[in-house]
Amino acid sequence: MVDKATFPRDKICGDALSGKALEVFKKLDASIIDELVKNSTAIDSWGVTFVAPNGEPLRIPFSKNKSALKNAPGFIMKRIDFDDFLFEKAKQNPLISIHENTELRSFIRTQNGIDARDKNDNVFSSKLFIAADGAHSAFAKQIAMLKTEPEHNCFGLRAYYKNVQNLDAEGFIELHFIHKALPGYFWIFPLPNGEANVGIGIRADKLNSKNINLKKLFFEIIESEPQIKERFANAELQDNVKLYGLPLGSKKRKLSGDNYMLCGDAAMLIDPFTGEGIGNALLSGMYAAQQAEICIQQNNFSSTILTDYDKQVYQRLWKELQLSYSMQRLINFPLLFNFVVKKANRNEALREAIMSMFEDIDLRSKLKDPKFYFKILFSPK
Repeated sequence: MVDKATFPRDKICGDALSGKALEVFKKLDASIIDELVKNSTAIDSWGVTFVAPNGEPLRIPFSKNKSALKNAPGFIMKRIDFDDFLFEKAKQNPLISIHENTELRSFIRTQNGIDARDKNDNVFSSKLFIAADGAHSAFAKQIAMLKTEPEHNCFGLRAYYKNVQNLDAEGFIELHFIHKALPGYFWIFPLPNGEANVGIGIRADKLNSKNINLKKLFFEIIESEPQIKERFANAELQDNVKLYGLPLGSKKRKLSGDNYMLCGDAAMLIDPFTGEGIGNALLSGMYAAQQAEICIQQNNFSSTILTDYDKQVYQRLWKELQLSYSMQRLINFPLLFNFVVKKANRNEALREAIMSMFEDIDLRSKLKDPKFYFKILFSPK
């Protein structure tokens, strides 16, 4: 295991862990979830609040049956804490050799696999590389030949604040779909000790076409947006705002080849609508581990066998990513978004349908069906 950083280290992120992340932990070791519940750097998250462009909120729990759950369906935890938590787990495994502060910069194919070199010209050779080196993956560019495309790429800006008013008592994350930020959103995610992860994300092609300065827009929203500025009246910025690229999973890509698999942001798997990356990254890592075991057993590291990894990832995620891409484009129609939120707040059946969509991908597919909105339009309430 080779990492360019020395842990603990920060990573620009929204810091929210979804049910998909917990799904992976249950399969790996369910005690990890128990540790997260007790961890003072994490808080429970029971739902999401969507705020329409006209300022009307829609509060949606992640689960309809809260009383039946042992733990919350999600957590919020700073990446500097969460990644170090996982890193310590890896360090406890005697089979894992760890190299921190080691940035692999160049990769070349050899007769036996792939060689990687760091800045000191040290060589790491392997028959199988699992590349999880993030949104600006050198491996994905040099070996997998992947390129970022503005339509399928987003820029996110994140800052930590203290004393933001009216953070949700149940850890609901907030997504504010503000006119000037469409087709992106402004977010507020509560954290322990009165802190909040605050940020904004907009698709790269929209930033370019509208000539938007993301940092300027971020502070403009905090200082002048009606539903935001009062909550930040006494808020204190805790560090510098930080900007990073978010490669979206709105396009299907080749995730493996001879002697390698791509995971997480290196595989460009971020949800186009919610911006979620952690859950998809953990799922891809789980599938990569399962495929690596098969490759080792068969002593076969060719693209022919590794393509099964692509199939596993997209069988689990592609339908969801496609739906999120459709929902991302729906945000370009703010009047429709306003209407759905207004209707959901007044129609219990519609609100429960939206709630169910977090647990059932087939129900979520209704969101891109015009008949769904036709029924809303002519429903009695």
